[in-house]
Amino acid sequence: MSETDATREVEDKPAKAETEIAKLDDDDGPAGLEDVKQLGLFAAISSLGYVFWIVGGMEMVERLAYYGVKAVAAIYAKDPVSKGGLGITPLEYGQITGIWAAVQSFVPVFTGALSDRYGYKQTIFVSTIVKILGYITMATFASYWGFMAGAIVLALGTAIFKPGIQGTLVNSTKRENSSMAWGIFYQTVNIGGWMGPLVASFLRSRFGWREVFLACVGIICLNFLLLLTYKEPKKEERLARDKAILEGKVERVSLVRDSLMELRKPHVWVYLLIFSGFWFMFNALFDVLPLHIAEWVNTKNIVSDLFGPGGTKSTFFQFFLGMNEAGTEVNPEGMLNLNAGLIMFTCFFFAWISGKMRATTSMVVGTLMATGAMFMSGYSTLGWLSVAAILTFSIGEMLSSPKFSEFIGNFAPSNKKAMYLGFSQIPLGIGWTLEGFTAPALYGHFASKERFSRELLAQKGMPQAEIDAIKGGEAFDVLVKFAQSTPEEMTRILYESHSVGTVWTIMGAVGIMSAIFIYMYGRWVAKLVLAKKK
Repeated sequence: MSETDATREVEDKPAKAETEIAKLDDDDGPAGLEDVKQLGLFAAISSLGYVFWIVGGMEMVERLAYYGVKAVAAIYAKDPVSKGGLGITPLEYGQITGIWAAVQSFVPVFTGALSDRYGYKQTIFVSTIVKILGYITMATFASYWGFMAGAIVLALGTAIFKPGIQGTLVNSTKRENSSMAWGIFYQTVNIGGWMGPLVASFLRSRFGWREVFLACVGIICLNFLLLLTYKEPKKEERLARDKAILEGKVERVSLVRDSLMELRKPHVWVYLLIFSGFWFMFNALFDVLPLHIAEWVNTKNIVSDLFGPGGTKSTFFQFFLGMNEAGTEVNPEGMLNLNAGLIMFTCFFFAWISGKMRATTSMVVGTLMATGAMFMSGYSTLGWLSVAAILTFSIGEMLSSPKFSEFIGNFAPSNKKAMYLGFSQIPLGIGWTLEGFTAPALYGHFASKERFSRELLAQKGMPQAEIDAIKGGEAFDVLVKFAQSTPEEMTRILYESHSVGTVWTIMGAVGIMSAIFIYMYGRWVAKLVLAKKK
């Protein structure tokens, strides 16, 4: 093909895509919404190319570092300063996560277009440098504002990273293997998501919080090596388009205007809005559940059932189960790691199952399962029930979250894949930002053991001045000594005298509403596809 023909083809493709989308919008039906029959399990896996596995590896490394911090951030915030933590309240932690969420989720609306325009490899390289700076900031400044600054920088790096990786994935796969591609991609992501909390648990137990953040710096640097083997798909088309723009043959629209023009399409903004509820629930799992497990869930019975009353001294089991140094309890990050562990081993299977459903049906079923897990989480201190809730949530996540990205990637115009996958962060941003500002605050009101302990100390006659002098995160330990009781007994008393499960009822209600709206969207889409065929 001659250079002139290549340029003409690149010019014609966006114009043709825009014409088709505009025509279909008149019928309220965008291209790409119709489900496509997927290849079989093994045929789909074997059809995935070299570039797909490279971006899966880069995402795995990035998630290993990211969840090395994210999975333990709530514990770090709660830990008293005497133990190297921040010693802040759930409300203050919620302020950090809310801003973290807003930056990480809304910035990709525009960085996705940057990736499409200037190249995926370049933006992945820049994002890695930014993320390194975020981890270094967290390690250097152990304070509320230091962690806030580190979270913002880390969020900015993630916002630059995501569209380039996901845009590469979409451009290196086909509609016929997209369900399996997103499922396996999600599976490789969770290998990193599984390892990250284990590394963090090991390092914080034996060294300290600073070493957790510095380890993440070393981990993320591995992506520089993978970038050496990375080849951007459809790079020739992008370069030909850039040349045509420089020669004045094609007009370059501003990034902001181009993004807003796409976002105003009904099938786009409605889809993004209704999925926000799922992300509200999803992020509560990582922001609030670790607090709930740390304060209320008895994981000693899990360890005693597996290893006997004395626990285990095996370093192997202590590491891979995320246990405390004594081997008698499972740390919150170890419990939460069941989520990534199940996904890591089974997501390809659930991708195959979801490929046999309509996309919106899979999302509805997954959201309802995640909702059921929310209701399960808050109504018992039994460790095994918490395990069941996390595993149920994980299956729901596998049926819904990869399908969400696959769906929007399929209906995105061919030259705007990263832009649309940047848009996919909007519902994450809405859900996570709202969750960040509300869920920790709700937890602080309905379920905070720290607050309950201070109130009970006052009821038992401790002078208010002494209570006020107790450092953040240490009130429960003071209560146990003051009441001359045991931690288990005081936990039981506080749990039975408060409605700890209320916060999880609220989360579950959000999930039910989300499932209803996703179902309604699916019916609307089915009518649009039917109208298109007539």
